[in-house]
Amino acid sequence: MEFLRPASLADALAAKAANPGAVPIAGGTDVMVELNFDHRRPDALLDLGRVPELHEHGTDGGRIRIGAAVPYARVISELGTQLPGLAMAARTVGSPQIRNRGSVGGNLGAASPAGDSHPALLAADAEVEIASVRGTRVVAAKDFYTGVKRNVLEPDELITGVLLAPATGPQQFSKIGTRNAMVIAVAAFGLALHPSEKRVGTGIGSAAPTPRRALAAEEFLAGELDWDSPRALTDSVKRHFGDLVAAAAAPIDDVRGSAAYRRHALGVMARRTLTWAWGEYCEGSAKCA
Repeated sequence: MEFLRPASLADALAAKAANPGAVPIAGGTDVMVELNFDHRRPDALLDLGRVPELHEHGTDGGRIRIGAAVPYARVISELGTQLPGLAMAARTVGSPQIRNRGSVGGNLGAASPAGDSHPALLAADAEVEIASVRGTRVVAAKDFYTGVKRNVLEPDELITGVLLAPATGPQQFSKIGTRNAMVIAVAAFGLALHPSEKRVGTGIGSAAPTPRRALAAEEFLAGELDWDSPRALTDSVKRHFGDLVAAAAAPIDDVRGSAAYRRHALGVMARRTLTWAWGEYCEGSAKCA
């Protein structure tokens, strides 16, 4: 197996163009497991650990740009206030060691339906920055996933970053697994309130072939929320929102859980995250008591 180790983004893109089958590796939290279990045996590995552009975050036109290799631990400590939903999701990833190595870019590259960052990215309307020697393009997260562990990347392309607007309202993330920590999600749900647009964002994980939004649930809830004079939500609104989220899923039965359980869990998580987020939004209003 050939090991390629570029020291700049330009060199990395050139190496990927010359070796389209090379598998990118940064934290290695997914790739090394696949290699160790002999599930993958590529001709070459493309080590991105020395590419500084991928390990930085900053602003881009009012949005936050997170380099593809910025580890979850830094998302939590350095961007948690601006991107609370993504930080919540990052806190559920593996162990401290994994959070110090794994990254959102790696999660996107693997494109597993159970990836923890996907629901938060979808709810926050994130965009994925993709580059090659041919140029750079930006793809909405909702259009990035094409199937189980498949995405829109061409053979010569690399994920270089993720773009998200700073949160303008409360965001929440919820995940269930077969134990309390260091576990692959049985189901996950992300919620973001966008008060300036009077809109709601959602993200479903580990309950369909790809991460997906619950569009009907978003539309229903946006019409029910009184953004200007917030008041407590009725149980019927919460329950219908949960039902619509569950209906948007397309889960399967597997060793971690049944399809019926996943649908039920999504409904519960949707109601709970809505209760938490809306309670935060209307905090201090007597009508929300």
